[in-house]
Amino acid sequence: MENNRQIRSNIWNTVEDLSDMQINTRVEEGKWTIAQVLEHLYLMEKAITASMSRELNGGEIRPAEEKNFFLTLDRSRSVPAPAPLVPAEGFYTMNELKDKLGESRRTLEELLAGIPDEELAQRSFLHPVFGLMDLRQWLTFIGVHEQRHWGQIEELKMGLPPEE
Repeated sequence: MENNRQIRSNIWNTVEDLSDMQINTRVEEGKWTIAQVLEHLYLMEKAITASMSRELNGGEIRPAEEKNFFLTLDRSRSVPAPAPLVPAEGFYTMNELKDKLGESRRTLEELLAGIPDEELAQRSFLHPVFGLMDLRQWLTFIGVHEQRHWGQIEELKMGLPPEE
C-alpha cells in the first residue's frame, strides 16, 4: 500500500500547480484531459475496491497464479478502458477530483485494514487482460495502473499551452 500512496503523491505533485481550466484542456483530439485521467483513476480504484469487498465478503477461495501485469507500464501498448471506467466528458474541478480520489483511497484502506496477506492471496477475481488475479496482485496493480497514468499526465501537462 505504501507504494500506492507514493505514486498517488507523485500524481498530486505533478498537477498541484495546474488550474481547473488547464486540467480540463484537451491537448490532443481523441485523448483524455488530465481531469479525465484523474476521474478514470477514481473510477478504477472504486470498481476494484467494490470487487475486493465482494470477494472478501463471501467470495470463494480461489488462489491465482502470479501475473506479469507490469506490462501495464509499457505505454506503447494501449488497452481501451472498459466502458464503466471511461470518464465522462465534462468539466471537473481539482477539488472535486481530490475529494473523489481521497474517498476511494480511504474506502480501499478501510476495507483492507487488518486483513492478513494470506487471506488476500486466497481471494481473486478476473482482470479483463491478465485473467484471474488475487487481491494482493490487485492491490499492487492499482499502483502500477496509476504509475502508467502518471506518465500520461506528465505528457499531457507538457502539451498544455501556457496559461494566460
